[in-house]
Amino acid sequence: MGKRGPKPKGSVKIKWSKNFAYAIGLLATDGCLYNDGRHMSLTTKDIEQAENFIKCFDLRVKIGLKSSGSAREKKYFNIQFGDVIFYKFLESIGFTKRKSLTIGKIDIPNKLFFDFLRGCFDGDGCSYSYWDSRWKSSFMFYISFASGSIKFVTWLRTEIYKRLKIKSHIGITKTKTAPFYQLKYSKYAAVELARKMYKGRNNLYLNRKKLKINKCLGIIGLKQI
Repeated sequence: MGKRGPKPKGSVKIKWSKNFAYAIGLLATDGCLYNDGRHMSLTTKDIEQAENFIKCFDLRVKIGLKSSGSAREKKYFNIQFGDVIFYKFLESIGFTKRKSLTIGKIDIPNKLFFDFLRGCFDGDGCSYSYWDSRWKSSFMFYISFASGSIKFVTWLRTEIYKRLKIKSHIGITKTKTAPFYQLKYSKYAAVELARKMYKGRNNLYLNRKKLKINKCLGIIGLKQI
């Protein structure tokens, strides 16, 4: 029998941490697993998010540009890398091919769940607000998470409720291709969720989304996160 070759090394060091969980959240929302069992990618319109992703996984890759759909202009940032070991790890914690429609529960360490959730929020989440004309001085504030997989938003809803006991609503938007779902938290439930997601020092996050939340908190007259 010939000598065995060296054990393959992965591009990503698999070790749970706040940054690692955050990047897993980004992959769960803005990422893609290719069918070859080796390659993964992340596409985003924010250069800051692309840089944060590389930092979390300590990747030695360049940030590329790509277009979306039939558009010719390459205005989205793209990170693509190959790592068989990390690919198998992602599958072991719940990632799937055709992820956007099939993803469900992700196996995240309990103490890192809200770091993972902050990554999901920076990926496919948003906050929005408006003055409700039906009520005097009524300012509405929402945080939501979007996905093409009802299993994923239902799982998120369950995990958040177990930890915070806050109410939520799942809405559905039908499109020509496939429906997508939105998990929504309103006003003070949204405030409590935001405080939990951003709790702690030296967290990575997308600045524009945190600034938008803080602007809303200022209007309500609450302490910023």
